[in-house]
Order: sequence, then C-alpha cells, then structure tokens
Amino acid sequence: MKYFFLSYIFVGAIIVSAFGFRGSKSELPPIEVFPDMDHQAKVKYQASSEFFADGRGARLPVKGTVPMGFEIPSKPAVDGAKPARVAFTSGLDYYNTGKIGDFYGDGLPSEITGDPTVFNDAFLKRGEQRFNIHCAICHGASGNGKGVTSKYGILTAFNFQQAGNLDPANAAAYRADGAIFDVITNGKGLMGSYGGNITLRDRWAIVAYIRSLQLAAKESGVTLPLQ
Repeated sequence: MKYFFLSYIFVGAIIVSAFGFRGSKSELPPIEVFPDMDHQAKVKYQASSEFFADGRGARLPVKGTVPMGFEIPSKPAVDGAKPARVAFTSGLDYYNTGKIGDFYGDGLPSEITGDPTVFNDAFLKRGEQRFNIHCAICHGASGNGKGVTSKYGILTAFNFQQAGNLDPANAAAYRADGAIFDVITNGKGLMGSYGGNITLRDRWAIVAYIRSLQLAAKESGVTLPLQ
C-alpha cells in the first residue's frame, strides 16, 4: 500500500513541477512542447546583425536574382515597356480569380490573349515547365493522374485525360479553365494551395498546357507525353 501512496505522490509532484500551481507566475521561460516555429534562425526586418561587417541585417538582393513575383518586362523601358504588374492575386476579376461573378469562366483571359508578347509559343513552353515542376508529380506527365505519388498510395489526383474532359456538356469530367485555375490557386482536397508559389501568368500558362495535353491525346488517341 505504501508503494501506491509513494507512486501517487511522485506523479503529483511531476504534474505540479510541469504545470505549476494555478495562477502562479514565474520569470523562467515556459516549457514549449510544440514550439510551432516560434523561434527561427532569421533576421527580422530593420534589425541589426553582427554577422555582417556593416552591422545591417537587411541586405540588398543577390546580384542577378529577381524578387519572387516580379515579372521581367519583355522589353526595356526606353522601348515602351509597361511597369511590371503584381504577379500574384490582387483583384476580383477573371484574370485574378478564374471566376466571372459566382461562376467559373472558360477560356484564357484577355490579359493573356490580348498581349502578343505574352500569348505565344514561349507561353506554352512556360506552362509545360511549370506543370512539370509543380503538377506532374501527382497528375502525371500526361495529366492522367498517375504521377509518382500514385505509387505511394495517393490515388486521388485528378485525371485530365478521362473521357469527355474536353466536352463542357460532360459535367462529371469537364473542368472549366477558371475552375482549374482556382484549384491551382486555392487547392482542393489533398492538393494544397499554390497561389503563393505560382504567379498569375504561370497559373494560366499551366491551364493552357493542360489543354494542349488533352488535345494531343484526343487527336492521337494516346495520352502524350507517354509515361
């Protein structure tokens, strides 16, 4: 019986030492079981740093790099190039959301198709590149939903090559361009949001490339490129 009481007292002492008495205060730092990245090895804005000779924490960008989200102009400013626009979602129009009112739109927005310096072969090549970087791992190189992750139990990636996917009348398989854009932006199901990783123009480039994969499969009878 004495061992029971000793164990009881021991457990009570552990609880009190870990959590303290209700309402008690301490100058010691709290015990963090899950720190949730509260303490990161980084220099905050306007803070000094002894690591650099000048003592400044804020540094100029590395030479030759481009800030994330900055769109490089297609031509120099002296030749009439417009200032680079915000490359991430910044409005409620079709170009920014993929929606027209409460409904998904279809077709590429005029901000893409109306600019010959944007809507060209390089635009589709860009879509292919971005798709292979961000999407092919789950959706497959041909968009058939059988990417690398399908070999490890993730079998819910959308199959853009299923029958009727290019036919708007087939509601079960068809996804409007705006709907695809919205999922890239906000995620759906197991797919997380890529709105903070992929710029607006690149999202639309991916949509255009997905359509090219579907058209190639429809015309040739196979899902290209082959897995």
